[in-house]
Amino acid sequence: MATVPANILNSLAPPRPSQLVHREECTQCFDTQDGPLGLDVCLHCFNGGCPAGSIHSHAALHARKTGHRVVVNVKRRKRLAALERRKREPPIKKLAIREELPEEDKYEFVTSRRKGMLTTDETPVLDTLVQAVLSSMSSAQKSEVKAWEEEIVPCAHTIDLVQPEPKKLEPAGLAKCAHSDCDLSSNLWLCLVCGSLGCGRQQYGGGGGNGHGLEHTKETGHAVAVKLGTIEPDGSADVYCYACDDARIDPNLAKHLATFGISVAEQKKTEKSMTELQVEQNLTFDFAMTGADGKELEPVFGPGLTGMKNLGNSCYMASSLQSLFALPFFQDRYLTSFLTHTPICTDPSPATCFECQMSKIADGLLSGRYSVPHVPEPTDALTGAADPSAPAGEQKPLVHFQEGIKPSQFKALVGKDHAEFSTMKQQDAGEFLAYLLEFIRRASKQQGTEDPTGAFGFAMEERLQCGECGGVRYKTQAQELLPVQVPVRKVPAATDGAMEVEGEGGKKDEEKQKYEPVELKECLETLTSPGEIEYHCPACEKKVAALKSTRFATFPSVLLVNAARFQLDNWVPRKVDVPLIVDAKELDLSGFAGKGLQEGETELPGDKEVPEQSFDPEAMAQLTGMGFPEIRAKRALLATGSNGAEVAMNWLFEHMEDPAYSDWRDADIDEPLPAPGATGASRGAEPSEDQIAMIVDMGFTPAQGRKALRETGGDPSRAVEWLFSHPEDDGSSSSAPSAAAPSSSTTPGSAALPARYRLKAFISHKGPSVHSGHYVAHVWTGQADPSGEGKGGWVLFNDEKVVRADEGEQAASKLMELAYVYVFERLRV
Repeated sequence: MATVPANILNSLAPPRPSQLVHREECTQCFDTQDGPLGLDVCLHCFNGGCPAGSIHSHAALHARKTGHRVVVNVKRRKRLAALERRKREPPIKKLAIREELPEEDKYEFVTSRRKGMLTTDETPVLDTLVQAVLSSMSSAQKSEVKAWEEEIVPCAHTIDLVQPEPKKLEPAGLAKCAHSDCDLSSNLWLCLVCGSLGCGRQQYGGGGGNGHGLEHTKETGHAVAVKLGTIEPDGSADVYCYACDDARIDPNLAKHLATFGISVAEQKKTEKSMTELQVEQNLTFDFAMTGADGKELEPVFGPGLTGMKNLGNSCYMASSLQSLFALPFFQDRYLTSFLTHTPICTDPSPATCFECQMSKIADGLLSGRYSVPHVPEPTDALTGAADPSAPAGEQKPLVHFQEGIKPSQFKALVGKDHAEFSTMKQQDAGEFLAYLLEFIRRASKQQGTEDPTGAFGFAMEERLQCGECGGVRYKTQAQELLPVQVPVRKVPAATDGAMEVEGEGGKKDEEKQKYEPVELKECLETLTSPGEIEYHCPACEKKVAALKSTRFATFPSVLLVNAARFQLDNWVPRKVDVPLIVDAKELDLSGFAGKGLQEGETELPGDKEVPEQSFDPEAMAQLTGMGFPEIRAKRALLATGSNGAEVAMNWLFEHMEDPAYSDWRDADIDEPLPAPGATGASRGAEPSEDQIAMIVDMGFTPAQGRKALRETGGDPSRAVEWLFSHPEDDGSSSSAPSAAAPSSSTTPGSAALPARYRLKAFISHKGPSVHSGHYVAHVWTGQADPSGEGKGGWVLFNDEKVVRADEGEQAASKLMELAYVYVFERLRV
């Protein structure tokens, strides 16, 4: 056997605590340590690569590029006895990943050392290194558990809660909701300020609710309440702050309850806590995997039919990626990159190279190598497993879905340093899609690679006409995602045939509210219809009534539509299931095209060179996704100092009924924004050290970061784009506040007509909020022809479960009506 030279052996060291050890999966494909060949882990830098004999041999490629020759091959096998013990453990009651069994209990490992392609002598140094590699994942799993924990903290409203004089509440007053028209005796919330008792909201209580607790908060401003039935002798309980709209901790709960004569030590828990209800929902939730006839949907396998294993609330990411990689141009872009970029990538760690990770996703989803039935171990939970106690002939056949690829490295890279996408919490698929496209665009500029996001770009034309002088103003704005507000029209109970059904606690609950179906065409007509606003006309030099309308200036190759189905329920936006009727075969947008400045129209003065104000794209996406018009979202961010979507949303709710806003020239909320700098806007202000540090972390100098931030009004995302468009600028020259428009003047999309589209994919959501519940994607597998017909069928991607969605489009129509994001592909003319 070959011996590792002493100089190389002495250069090897165990992984540092902060160093990533990629020993579960190849960093450039989805081959894993569980495969027949195992995984080669580099003992120099701990990169993981598929070994010699695999299709791509990425470990050998890594060795050629880095000169790292010493590796350990790791093969992992399950210990069935330990898994059987875990199955017998009691269910969890905490919103967290259950602490993992030690890996040595769950698995056995077979390792072999290699120097290049030769087995090396076993030495104490190598033994120590290999042991460090094998044990490193345990610490990674512990950090993942921590990321999963639901952290409930106090807030200012619970800490600074002020109560009036003590008063004793009689038991009879704690038996049912105090509202005169309500007799609910469960899901009751006690106001910790005045002792009023009201029922909770239905989606929060699990046992029905009419929201009278929230109604009390709106009337009195008393924000903090505790759920009766969840108070335990140790002082723990469900405490909710309606002002924060989140669960909170009351550090003085015992004292606050004592004000009303309630002794915490004498309490007994009688209802499920909110955490237990959410855990129960997460554990039992499953998207329907049966057709209209009740039969199990047929699993499908092959190229382009690969599922993605849920990493824990990652279905928003999986459904977004499945929808993007259903597009032929997206497939070609990154499959080509998998063949051309991977061999020449200069990044020493492919796990930190976005191009590598995107091409890895492309190969994983499209090659078909991982789209094979999962052969379960005897202790695995089987979907559709036969019931041995069932009579002969009535047993359900085994249905083996895929195991799916695990996009954990992709998620870690894309979500790094992001406040939301770095967590294990459920996120908004629409927000993630917009964020991912921006991430792709920046990475393409930084790496000098082809940017595929141009296919999603288009421009909206805003036309404003003064009602007195008749002057007009035209303005175009580039977009990638079209938010449409879906009208919410309730179906009256009498005509809907609503009936009372027995709910939890024996109370009568009304059947789920139904809503009138709405056609997508109606939403587009509402979006593009003129509306009257109050406007400060620069020609008339006074406030006038003006007509404002928005139409398409150009059309994208791929149209992303985000259907906003929200209504305000006592300050809080709630998702509602309004059916949206969409023609999957053809969507013709030709009639919504703008015409630009027409002959005989007089253009209003002073509007041509109005600079564009900088806004946080994440906050804008959240606000517009909830249905707020773009101009209102921008004004709210300005009025609140750009302190995030939540603060801006509260400002909008508070000022919703106001006729005018004194914050900005007494302007109406729908009036166009003032030019940056005209009223103290922050363009050109000295950037903070934290902002500069963000730019420096991307490889630029402090001088470059400071100048770029000055030039872009302190917007880090635009500052990075500015630096890419000014590579020769070292930041040494002085920078006065710039009023220049963004450097890119090219209008995205095409104005050619007709503008006809076919539905290629849609992302559906089930749950009361876009931040909870479950996302799945439907993809049309056929290729559309100019007639819009095409041949193919719908395939449902439910995490790792990939099934044929029955026959044709009819089977998917119900989910299509309640979809959250629609992906339309433009038909060739």
